[in-house]
Amino acid sequence: MSRPGVAMRFIVLSAIALLWGCASPNGTSSSGYPSTTRAPAGRTVGVEVVFSDDEIRIIRAYYETHGSVHGNGKRKHKDLPPGIARNLARGKRLPPGIAKQALPYNLRRELPPPRDGYERIVVAGKVLLVELATQVVRDVLTDVVFS
Repeated sequence: MSRPGVAMRFIVLSAIALLWGCASPNGTSSSGYPSTTRAPAGRTVGVEVVFSDDEIRIIRAYYETHGSVHGNGKRKHKDLPPGIARNLARGKRLPPGIAKQALPYNLRRELPPPRDGYERIVVAGKVLLVELATQVVRDVLTDVVFS
């Protein structure tokens, strides 16, 4: 006599095997990628979020025109300790409690709105593109002219 539990287990495992084995005989799925979880060589899976060429041009032009000094000639930013300054790099999280500033209002008006989930900030004279949810730095403009 066949037990109902064995038959049900056979059906479930067959369905899983059918879904798992949707790859064609040459090892690729219907999308053309190999049936593994890795992307083929030379192709990237994620989208890299960075400053666009237009954003860089607008930011540079703004700071070349306006500079970043107060009326009294003092710089707006202080240099960070070397260890913290090294953490202001692509792919690294912003250090907790770091003093960050919004871009100047007139500059924000000239720029297109940032991508959803991202913000542009100024930290220690560098313009950063930061992911809001993770506080990971996605791009850094260090070569912007700061007077």
